Amino acid sequence: MTDTCTATAPSSTANLGPGFDIFGLALNLFEDTVKLTRKQTKGNKIIINRIVQSGPEIPLETQQNSSGLVVKKMAQDFKISDDIEIEIFKGIPSGYGLGSSAASSAAAAYAFSKLFKLKMDNNLLVDYAAEGEIASAGTKHYDNVASSLLGGFVIVRTLPKIEFIKMLPPEDLNIIVGVPQIRVPKKKTEAARNILPKNVSLDNVIQNISNASTVVAGFALKDVQMISKGINDMIIEPVRKELIPSYEIVKKYALDAGALALTISGAGPSIIAILKTDVNSKKIISAIQDGFNESHIESKVYLCKPSNGAKII
Repeated sequence: MTDTCTATAPSSTANLGPGFDIFGLALNLFEDTVKLTRKQTKGNKIIINRIVQSGPEIPLETQQNSSGLVVKKMAQDFKISDDIEIEIFKGIPSGYGLGSSAASSAAAAYAFSKLFKLKMDNNLLVDYAAEGEIASAGTKHYDNVASSLLGGFVIVRTLPKIEFIKMLPPEDLNIIVGVPQIRVPKKKTEAARNILPKNVSLDNVIQNISNASTVVAGFALKDVQMISKGINDMIIEPVRKELIPSYEIVKKYALDAGALALTISGAGPSIIAILKTDVNSKKIISAIQDGFNESHIESKVYLCKPSNGAKII
């Protein structure tokens, strides 16, 4: 007799402007689902049996697949020799800065912990989920997986030890996500990290610390206006915006239409706009589409809210 466990994890947006590799926010826009099946056989085999998706092809090889890397690492560390079959149902578009690989990783880690009744704290669970980011980013990073797994707004700390601070978002926080329909390279996150500056000015560092502190204060005080004031990145956005056609136009149009802030979602090319209510949402959605149209690019634009994180179904 086989045992199975299925988990879902939501899309997410990382950085929120100045919080590079530190801030993550779960979004109830899309979700990935991972089903794990424990076989009767014990051959230490991790088999990715099926991937259901509508987008770029995702590798079935364990070493190149986010869920596969997570399951393999957890099986090794917990000395589990059962053969494990993985089925992945992709609901999040891959390569668009919405935490697609992170959601698959988070769902796999959560399902594995429940399937084998592992008792571990959230810090360790997120650390295992981050193994999956190696497949897309070339290195472990935590902002997307932490928010996708834990839900809400998450602050990442890695020194002196790994830990994650979760805060509940304001109930009136609304997010508009714009997804330009452009081709993205394989391992896009890794490519987007490779163009980042190695040295930055002290003035820009000071400004980003001030802005990041304002974002945190806004979440602590449940103040959407304050969160929006802090979403201004002086270091990463000036470089990555060059990879997004019409970015400055889209930003101007959205702000003119009533958005409180707009920035790149993770490594892009998706963008997020912040608003306090959904009153102006239709106007802002049209403005974002008009901005991308300036470069003859179609876009899909959505209104969403923060998500509560991974769950078993």
